[in-house]
Amino acid sequence: MSVYLYLVRHGITSWNKLGKYQGHCDLPLSEEGRQQAEKCAARLQSSKIAAVYSSDLSRAMDTAYFIAKPHGLSVTSKTEFREIDVGDWEGRSFGEIKHNECFKAWSQDTINNPIPGGESYAQLRDRVIPKVVELIKFHKGSSLCIVSHSGPIKLIICHALGIDPPGRHRFELANAGISAITYTDETFMKVSFLNDTCHLFT
Repeated sequence: MSVYLYLVRHGITSWNKLGKYQGHCDLPLSEEGRQQAEKCAARLQSSKIAAVYSSDLSRAMDTAYFIAKPHGLSVTSKTEFREIDVGDWEGRSFGEIKHNECFKAWSQDTINNPIPGGESYAQLRDRVIPKVVELIKFHKGSSLCIVSHSGPIKLIICHALGIDPPGRHRFELANAGISAITYTDETFMKVSFLNDTCHLFT
């Protein structure tokens, strides 16, 4: 029995607007982000979602609550779906760190080298993917939604496509963008659509 998985990146925050790394910093949605979350909920209202899971960070949980409400569902938080821990980069922009020696060392192997003071993408993958597989097994024959962050969702999509984590650089995920994956079983996955943002312009 197949499973249809919706992946939603949280709505925008003030730091998203400023281009700052957020990581585990628990920022709320901005007013624009709340409006985006409402539009996500309207987009998914007819999707017969059976369960909604979310990163436990506020920007994801708040987005998830909007999505869950029309379906009469509660939101189940999972720390596994948190954004990557950006450690020393938290609150800083790419422009502020790109010439730093630590950034240059990290960029030699962005999968296995931890972000200074934080996680590696290998560590992120190893906490996110097993939890997704567990939920897919549990929800056979259903549709479910995971609300998370750019880092985790990109790695879930890479896993579904059978590409290595560096492939995450080849596509973008907008705030409140929706992607979907069809799982026939734990070994066959198909990306049904990627980074749909049409609902944000209605």
